[in-house]
Amino acid sequence: MLKHVSDGQSGELLKDPALTPLLETIRERALEFRKARRIPQDIVEGFRKAGVYRALVAHCFGGLEASPMAFLSLIETIAHADASAGWVASFGVSATYLAALPISTLEKIYADGPDVVFAGAIFPPQAAERVGNDFIVNGRWPYASGSPGASLIGVGIAVAGESGGLPRTAVMPASSVRIEETWDTIGLAGTGSHDVVVENVPVAEEWTFIRGGKPMLDKPVYQYPSLGLAAQVLTVVGLGCARRALDEVTAMAAGRRSITGAPTMADRPHVQAVVGEAEALLSAARAFFYGVTEEAWGLLLEGQTVPETLANRIRLAATHAAQVAAQVARMCFELGGIAAVQSEHILGRCMQDCSVVAQHAFMAKGNYEAAGRVILGRGNRPGYP
Repeated sequence: MLKHVSDGQSGELLKDPALTPLLETIRERALEFRKARRIPQDIVEGFRKAGVYRALVAHCFGGLEASPMAFLSLIETIAHADASAGWVASFGVSATYLAALPISTLEKIYADGPDVVFAGAIFPPQAAERVGNDFIVNGRWPYASGSPGASLIGVGIAVAGESGGLPRTAVMPASSVRIEETWDTIGLAGTGSHDVVVENVPVAEEWTFIRGGKPMLDKPVYQYPSLGLAAQVLTVVGLGCARRALDEVTAMAAGRRSITGAPTMADRPHVQAVVGEAEALLSAARAFFYGVTEEAWGLLLEGQTVPETLANRIRLAATHAAQVAAQVARMCFELGGIAAVQSEHILGRCMQDCSVVAQHAFMAKGNYEAAGRVILGRGNRPGYP
């Protein structure tokens, strides 16, 4: 089972009485999510009750202002129950993006409480015409994970004359957006990562922000490298899912006998070697992942800033953990034998889900090159992300 980081806030989030029954429901209904290609509204409401959406919201708006470790550990736990559910819950991190909005806008967003569900899609940014104080937003954006359950949706816009490399996001009520159900994948099938379409919607400038821009709230959690955290909340889905695969293999091995008369699975040297290697790989990747998180958080609590070298290591650890999680899930799938190839088998699903996590641009193998460039003193990470 998961062993969580030693962070008091992690423990508090994970002990929320609403979480245990929610996790049981998610495990029971995971195949339903996969077939529906979305997380249903009652599960999103369960995330609200369990503190997912208020976790990173500032105290002044009724939020928990939790540490990054606390939030990551919560998402890892949900992903252990089902990766798609963990992926959708991970967008509770959006509170850190929204912190770049003006305070007056944040006051309106959280006027009815901190449990606001935000989803968004940034790329490709679509040209928006400025008319007075408004941007007229039009376009289509793919991969809007969790959009069917969101109350607010943000989309990336390109504004003539703006430069700086970071995209601008326009925030609007979900009622202003049309969702087209295009998401049909082998893994993370239940995330509802559909296309969103916007047609001639005026968005006031104060309802836009620069993704990765300066936050308007002077709190440590909003000083944490935002693009690093954006990668981490997705990577940790892979860590939780790979741990689920290892747990399933361990339980399977204890009692499974071969139809050919071979020893019980747990008594086979090959199985023992693979399980030992997989455990080492996953545990080491997870230790690196949470280690750099705690290092950065410690600096912020002391009033310091996170240097570029450490921000780079956060991104490197996220890439490494996602790639290792996919590797471990594949190893577990192979141990499952012919039974694991069934379309609804948990080991097949874990392998597919972890593979999709590792395909994301934030954690794809190309990020190793970007990390190496910084380590070798050959410049900063190129572009966005």
